[in-house]
Amino acid sequence: MADENTNEKMNNENEKKPFVHLHVHTEYSLLDGAARLTRGKKTPLVDTLIKKNMPAVAITDHGNMYGAYTLYKQCKNKGIKPIIGCEFYTCSNMRERTGRNGEFNHLVLLAKNDIGYKNLVKLDSLAFTEGFYYKPRIDIEFLKEHSEGLICLSACLAGKIPQYILNNEYEKAKEYALMLKGMFDEGDFYIEIQNHGIADEIKVLPYLVKLAREIGVKLVATNDCHYLEKKDAEMHDVLLCVQTGKTYDDPNRMRFEGNEFYLKDYDEMYELFKDYPESLETPFEIMDKCNVTIKKEDLMPPYEPDDKSKPADYLRKIAFEGLEKRYGTITKEIEERAEYELSIIIRMGFAEYYLIVWDFIDFARRNDIPVGKGRGSGVGSIIAYAIGITDVEPLRYSLLFERFLNPERVSNPDFDIDFCQEGRGKVKEYVVDRYGKDKVCEIITFGTMACKAAIKDVARVYNIPFETVNKITKLIPGGKISVDGVLGQGKPEEKVPELIEMYEENEEIRKVLDMARAVEGMPRQTGKHAAGVVICKEIISDFVPLQKNGEDITTQFQKDEVEELGMLKMDFLGLTTLTDVKKAKQYIKETTGRVIDFQELGYEDEEVFKLLGTGETDAVFQLESAGMKKFMKELQPKSLEDIIAGISLYRPGPMDSIPKYIQSKNNPETISYAHPMLEPILNVTYGCIVYQEQVMQIVRELGGYTYGRADLLRRAMSKKKLDVMLAEKDTFLHGCEYTPAKLDPANGQILKPEVKAVDGCIKRGVSEEIGSAIFDEMESFASYAFNKSHAAAYGVLAYETAFFKRYYPVQFITAVINDRITKADEVAKYVQYLRDTGYKVLPPDVNRSFTEFRCEVDDSGEVCVRFGLSGIKNVGESAITLAVNEREEKGPYKSLDNFLKRTAKFAFNRKLLESLILGGAFDSLGDNRATCMGSYEKLVSLHSKDSKMQALGQMSIFELMDDDGSADEKLVPIEEYDTQKLLSMEKEVLNVYMSGHPLGSYSDEIRSMEFNLSQIKDLLVEDSGDEDENGADDIERRELAKQFDRKKVTLGCMIQSFKRSVTKSGKTMGFGRVEDIYASIDIVLFPAVFERHKELLEKDNIILIEGTLEIGDRTQINVQSLRSWSSSEDDKEKVKEQPKKTETNPTGRLYVNFSELSDDEIGGVLRTLESYRGDCPAYGQRNGKLLDTNIKVAVTNQLIWELSAIVGEKNVKYVEKK
Repeated sequence: MADENTNEKMNNENEKKPFVHLHVHTEYSLLDGAARLTRGKKTPLVDTLIKKNMPAVAITDHGNMYGAYTLYKQCKNKGIKPIIGCEFYTCSNMRERTGRNGEFNHLVLLAKNDIGYKNLVKLDSLAFTEGFYYKPRIDIEFLKEHSEGLICLSACLAGKIPQYILNNEYEKAKEYALMLKGMFDEGDFYIEIQNHGIADEIKVLPYLVKLAREIGVKLVATNDCHYLEKKDAEMHDVLLCVQTGKTYDDPNRMRFEGNEFYLKDYDEMYELFKDYPESLETPFEIMDKCNVTIKKEDLMPPYEPDDKSKPADYLRKIAFEGLEKRYGTITKEIEERAEYELSIIIRMGFAEYYLIVWDFIDFARRNDIPVGKGRGSGVGSIIAYAIGITDVEPLRYSLLFERFLNPERVSNPDFDIDFCQEGRGKVKEYVVDRYGKDKVCEIITFGTMACKAAIKDVARVYNIPFETVNKITKLIPGGKISVDGVLGQGKPEEKVPELIEMYEENEEIRKVLDMARAVEGMPRQTGKHAAGVVICKEIISDFVPLQKNGEDITTQFQKDEVEELGMLKMDFLGLTTLTDVKKAKQYIKETTGRVIDFQELGYEDEEVFKLLGTGETDAVFQLESAGMKKFMKELQPKSLEDIIAGISLYRPGPMDSIPKYIQSKNNPETISYAHPMLEPILNVTYGCIVYQEQVMQIVRELGGYTYGRADLLRRAMSKKKLDVMLAEKDTFLHGCEYTPAKLDPANGQILKPEVKAVDGCIKRGVSEEIGSAIFDEMESFASYAFNKSHAAAYGVLAYETAFFKRYYPVQFITAVINDRITKADEVAKYVQYLRDTGYKVLPPDVNRSFTEFRCEVDDSGEVCVRFGLSGIKNVGESAITLAVNEREEKGPYKSLDNFLKRTAKFAFNRKLLESLILGGAFDSLGDNRATCMGSYEKLVSLHSKDSKMQALGQMSIFELMDDDGSADEKLVPIEEYDTQKLLSMEKEVLNVYMSGHPLGSYSDEIRSMEFNLSQIKDLLVEDSGDEDENGADDIERRELAKQFDRKKVTLGCMIQSFKRSVTKSGKTMGFGRVEDIYASIDIVLFPAVFERHKELLEKDNIILIEGTLEIGDRTQINVQSLRSWSSSEDDKEKVKEQPKKTETNPTGRLYVNFSELSDDEIGGVLRTLESYRGDCPAYGQRNGKLLDTNIKVAVTNQLIWELSAIVGEKNVKYVEKK
């Protein structure tokens, strides 16, 4: 029986008669189920079960078990009995792939016991890995092999039995039912009946009843629950539209009939099935049968040392060998720390864990695969440092081992390891080979509907105009934020007052946000964890279900869940910066002969800190964002400790302490401590609490805590567990007595762990008032405080990249470029950086360039960078490597003809050859680019025929000629392209101008203008690719957006691209992209503006545009006016001149005719009105009707001009009030 006490409690507290639902689709029936297991910290499904007096529930998601363990845990925590099941897709032959509309009949299987659970796991795993064809499938033969311990329900209308009945094939239905009955234990096959008011269900119902009675099986009544309450039907409908890409009002879209697919209570089920009362009792029979335990098992993979010693002994051996190498002399302090750590590691059973991690890191180092300095709290372990898992000396930076591992810690320790991107795959392969393919698996992730995505999806479903959606989303800050949060129902800092006002005043926006709130956080697709790998000592699919994601096999349970079940979860993270460092060292050795070794160099170079203090930190790990550059200028770091603190402080929350930190650093005489005992803990951070470890040290020194208890308090503070913090504050101040562990007398298991005595502040000489103030300060900061061990590892890497930037900038930036060579914008960014800082970047050249960018030393001894051929658009790495190898083996190319002849065997495509020509790779061979473009196709044709003749063993005419370049005569000289066109085509393939810049003669004017794109560059470029784990950069971007959104600007620029689009009203508007010497930006021209200026809207035209910056999901300029621009003194004055805002009488009325405008154009009008808030009411007119915009404006000449630009001058009218 289920928990009888729970059932009794339910019946006492709730008068509703209980019922058990056995057919429930959670959110893991992706974009189809909406009976939510989780919504933030809430558990909606389980909470609804309790409310409706339901003692058990079965999870039966379509074809998967993604949510099974989540449901199991939630139910166990709340006293509900979990029943683990799945609604499988069945077919005749699961290994046959035929037709898009093949067999996908449904069949519900429930785990009766632990054997049944393992069979359910095995069936679902193989359904994905062997039976997947549009959907995961099993066949009856496979089911027969794994039917033990399972209960089978005949399923909904999509089941094979109801389908036979609908096709008037009752005997086949009976035959199939008898087969299933014989497959399972006596009494474990049931005929499922449902009634959602669907005609086909009503049709098959009497036949299903008849069938059950004829073959002697029981009926079971179920409701196909896809959501929790009847009112959720529309939300479920919206999800279906998201899944299928349809709109809500599409008459042909997929939809469920009616709104009855919810978690009905007993009375509602009784009304449907009162003629078959036995079917309402059967769910309780099934509930009693199902008893599954999912628990943590000993699945950690073993490690067997090569010398056959015990793992603990081997760890001790290699640890002390490593300490000798690291330190030379093992001091008493080092020895005591090592022995202390080893005692805890071994006692807690983690010696093999350390060795497993050491083993694959050792493999990486032996195979020249760069490994990170460390990550997370594991950097605080001296044993990890000794054996090479980490590379930061923990004693020097006061890093705590107990932050990583202590006897009172309840969760497993976790080493996350950074590898270079290029070598990470090899490490994974090594682990697979060592432990076995069936014992190593990647981990599933779920792409969820985040705040902005949910709003956009819902708005699309409801056919809401883009302009309305953009108005909403551009108000929402980035990062992890919720709809509740922006509407003021979450953290105070998430609240967006403008959006709350829109929500309250606009019914359409309220509908979108309410629905977005309902679907937010739901999973929409599966993915593969970027770094997570699970290792098991047994075959993984015997313990957790697997699934196929493309070609990758992953677990169906998420990373924390597989770890909870006893498997080893490892994160093999890829960090491009490690590859940067490796290549930088290689290029430095090639160009200077010097070998860089930071073990010898150390981390105290003053010149490196001076560089950081200038803010010139492009490409410096963790320090290259605009906000961090500004911070480094203010901080003026003088030591690695300053860098570590900087990385820790530059985060939401701690950022508020930056002014105090800088003030104290620059004025140490102003530092004060609430108590002298704080000074040795906080002096390294100038009296400020910065690190989590400092919180632990404070409670240990002032309160007498053990490190284990200190870590528990630190975690409670970080998660804001108010009840725990309240109790701990009293302990911190007054201490507590020793309490022995409480044991279960039956089996000796620990029911309650021992509590060690704590002195408390008062006993240690700290007054209650001071102790209370210190605790409160820790509490306010602990939720934001950073892990110093993690910051230290990243601080070391930041220093190393800054060292390269200071002493070997060309070699370092070349490495950075090559590691991002497929990211054209990144390549262009760093090429331009080199040029702006005075370093030579040489153009691509088929005789001097290699596949990647290369460092060259010119005749003057200066190190330069040669453009890499694979950095050219359409030039693939593998293809161009063939041409480079040909040159290196047989000598330089003498001409275009010679190049094409020698590479004809590689069959290079037209795009590759054109890109090489237009990028200037053949310039050094004598012919100009126009000539090469005019001749290459003919030469390719000739040499292609020649290559084919050679393949046939025939001699071509070219073999009869001396290869002295006489074939060059085949190139017909053509006048070179004009400079503008040549540069345009060059930029198209190189993504950067090499021969000059078309705006070069305008550069002084652009720099001196009131606005240029350098001011908003951070809003225009994508992230550099380094981890932004702190979210502070997003705050900087948000502040920048506030500063410039809706700002009126004048921009001198060149048109990169332009296209026309016809609106719903039949008018033409324009969309384009323009660039100045700094960056590029999108522009939009509404019909009236487009009509006035269309003759200027040609690619490469140099223009001045006046308009309004709009910063939302994309940044663009809404153009009001533009004109041709020549670099003249007159134009310089025009650029600097800004329109004057001359107020007219604010007591009148403003009218705008909307009649011929599209939704997008109306959106443009409303946004313009909103940017001129004042006292004058603004009205719209459409189809003869007067519409109140609910916007009051300050009427100015500028406003009239902007509106006229959108709708035409005749459609804007200001009338003074009489």
